[in-house]
Amino acid sequence: MVIGSSGEEWQPVCRLVELEVDRGVTALVHGQAIAIFRTPDDAVYALGNHDPFGRAAAGGIAKGIVGRRGEVPFVASPAHRHGFDLRTGRCLDDSHIAVPAYAVQVVEGVVMVGSRKVDAA
Repeated sequence: MVIGSSGEEWQPVCRLVELEVDRGVTALVHGQAIAIFRTPDDAVYALGNHDPFGRAAAGGIAKGIVGRRGEVPFVASPAHRHGFDLRTGRCLDDSHIAVPAYAVQVVEGVVMVGSRKVDAA
């Protein structure tokens, strides 16, 4: 655990080069199952790994398909293919549904996950 200058806790998860582009992985961060994604432009996103449309057996959001809708990077839930904005966790198909989104930074090649974003579910 690393404490930033603002007092925020950042947990190192893995090296950026260990993440496959457009594939999700699951990590335990701050006691929560988090899905981590790397896009072709080396942006890294973190969402809660619970798929609100699927069953636990589906493997969560990390097993979904990563893509873009216009300028919006998203992951499609593995169970029903609902798209979730990787930046905010909001469902692109139902504005009333969202998954938690977490702050992410890459420091010296290490992916660090911070706290849950305020406007996330």
